[in-house]
Amino acid sequence: MAEPLAPVLVARVAAELSLAPAQVQRTLALFDEGATLPFIARYRKEVTGGLDEVQLRDVRERAEYVRELEDRRAAILKSVEEQGRLDDALKAAILKADTKQTLEDLYLPFKPKRRTRAMIARERGLGPLAEALWDGALTDAAALAKAAGFVLPGVDGQESEVPSAEAALLGARDILAEQVSEDAAVRGWVREVTRAKGVVSSKVLEEKRRDDSKFKDYFEYRESFGTIPSHRMLAIRRGEAEGELLWRIEAPVDEIHARLAREVVGDRPAVQQLTLVAQDAYKRLLTVAIEAELRLELKTRADDEAITIFGRNLEQLLLASPAGEKRVIGLDPGFRTGVKVAVVSQTGALVHTDTLYLHQEERFTGALHAMVARFRPELIAIGNGTASRETETLTKAALREVDAPRPQVVVVNEAGASVYSASDLARSEFPELDVSLRGAVSIARRLQDPLAELVKIDPKSIGVGQYQHDVNQTRLKQRLDDTVMSCVNRVGVEVNTASAALLGYVAGIGPSLAQAIVTLRDRQGGLASRAALKEVPRLGAKAFEQAAGFLRVRGGAHPLDASAVHPERYALVERMAADLGVAVQALVGNEALVDRIALDRYVSGDVGMPTLRDIASELKKPGRDPRAAFEPPAFREDIQKPSDLAPGMVLEGVVTNIVAFGAFVDIGVHQDGLVHVSQLADRYVRDANEVVKVGQKVKVTVQAVDLPRNRIALSMKKDPGAPRSGGGAPPAGRAGPKPAAAPPKPPFVPTKGAVAPNGIRFK
Repeated sequence: MAEPLAPVLVARVAAELSLAPAQVQRTLALFDEGATLPFIARYRKEVTGGLDEVQLRDVRERAEYVRELEDRRAAILKSVEEQGRLDDALKAAILKADTKQTLEDLYLPFKPKRRTRAMIARERGLGPLAEALWDGALTDAAALAKAAGFVLPGVDGQESEVPSAEAALLGARDILAEQVSEDAAVRGWVREVTRAKGVVSSKVLEEKRRDDSKFKDYFEYRESFGTIPSHRMLAIRRGEAEGELLWRIEAPVDEIHARLAREVVGDRPAVQQLTLVAQDAYKRLLTVAIEAELRLELKTRADDEAITIFGRNLEQLLLASPAGEKRVIGLDPGFRTGVKVAVVSQTGALVHTDTLYLHQEERFTGALHAMVARFRPELIAIGNGTASRETETLTKAALREVDAPRPQVVVVNEAGASVYSASDLARSEFPELDVSLRGAVSIARRLQDPLAELVKIDPKSIGVGQYQHDVNQTRLKQRLDDTVMSCVNRVGVEVNTASAALLGYVAGIGPSLAQAIVTLRDRQGGLASRAALKEVPRLGAKAFEQAAGFLRVRGGAHPLDASAVHPERYALVERMAADLGVAVQALVGNEALVDRIALDRYVSGDVGMPTLRDIASELKKPGRDPRAAFEPPAFREDIQKPSDLAPGMVLEGVVTNIVAFGAFVDIGVHQDGLVHVSQLADRYVRDANEVVKVGQKVKVTVQAVDLPRNRIALSMKKDPGAPRSGGGAPPAGRAGPKPAAAPPKPPFVPTKGAVAPNGIRFK
């Protein structure tokens, strides 16, 4: 359990997030007690003042930063004090510092470091000469004369360490240059000027210059430090990592030199010597240090944006519409290795497998007819990978010979299915099944319930982000785990049918308890109630409190066991029902009865109107799935490959990924097309998420098809030929990002497996 934050620090977090200090204090107390974010957001609204998950996450992260800041402050104070160099002014500055960077700037002169030129100069006795220059006691001429007194003779025939007055002055300047470069105020303003006016520039290594390079747009590229977006920064970094590009941050050198010279020289008479000090301090010491810091800052900023995009896309994919408990045939397409087939029951249980081949049309058709007659599937799920449209065409042709009702054919995003197939989890689920057939099972099940199946796959492998392998992996994992947990708990989990992987994301459970729940339910033939969860080994009162409201027991012992009403409020609902003169069972699902409840009568110390309104809403539609109704897209049967496309065609598609510059849409030709942010709507669009979501059905118009590079440009505008209304300059009166300094480029069109002009690698 973390130490509670001091009131002054709580007030600081509250001010940063525009919240009341009491809200922050109570929220942090809940986190410190072990409460999970979904539980706090859903069941402790009165305590937090109604903070949502985003606000709660911000409170937690800022408090963590402040705690780290205070730990570092204490360590620095202790270190400087042990050196005997902590005076009142320095202590006050350290105590006042409000960022980690400021603390490190103050600590730099006292930080243990490798032997420097300044250290060597001091060892040679040149400290007094440096002090005389800095104190303003010497002119340039006097400095040269005084430096002669610091010349050292050689010893035993060895060369002198200070052979001349010029060498003595050089050593003195080394001391002063280090002193200037380690001054916290100097570092601060140099950093700020570079941040405000610096330019990111990249160039190609000449031996790597080639016209087909995926980094060609960055061979000679410049963009403002302050406006360069995440995807371009990550692309440049990847170009450097792959040995094609060099990049740096170009600072406004003349402006920095002029200001630094003024500050270093001041009214001191040794103008020439101190001007050299200023130049050396910047060129040799500050330039390298500040650029390294700002390169890291750019990386962090780019990571933040990429992680945010990934988390947002993952959330939309996880909350995609479920087909529900329907019998499904899953087809994992393939040319050489065949189409892998898996038939699953309404509950996702595997009942049959097969392998069919596209070139054996008669056997394919016959086998499909037999499976439809035997298993009566309601849906056929086809993975959208290689041979998808060929498989879809042959399947639909075969189904035309089947008497109604025919199963509906749906193309499913199969991203990550191969990763699941080879995972330990898949091996434990299907130990005797060939790895290729496991992918077909995953495809079938993700049509039934995308969330339940996708939680089994490493989120990084689902393919809804950009540069997921280039960003900070610890922070990415935390964000994605938070996202998955949020989605799972928002939907709720049926305790008697959920996999251990799904149960593991329920608030307060985790992998170990999830497996214990599965073991107990299998042994008992199912859990009869939420209360039965208390029989699970190691599932204590705290875990039960956190998890119970998100777990469902259909047909449970208590009428509310299948709802999102928390067991701690069962007694309250029972009182509501008694006051109406009905049983709880009669109240559940009866909107007319629920509307008769006078909620304000039940307000108490720990139950306010937010909780009461949530209870009433849940009673009206108990266990309601918040996800949208299932509605598959309809791909045109005559459009199966990019060469079938022509500009002007209007097609239906599904959004598969959203990135900083637009959205990718599957239109059924094996290659996603790009709707650039400027083509998303007939109005200015700053962020693609304002218009579309992953998994959303959309209508698009084909703008351009580049067959040699397998690229497709799409538009969602009513008039695709109209001037761009988004992604460029914003409307008059609206502030927008500064335009890139690079020359204008033709409209960007993506290609699967390649890297676009802006550096995004397409999945």
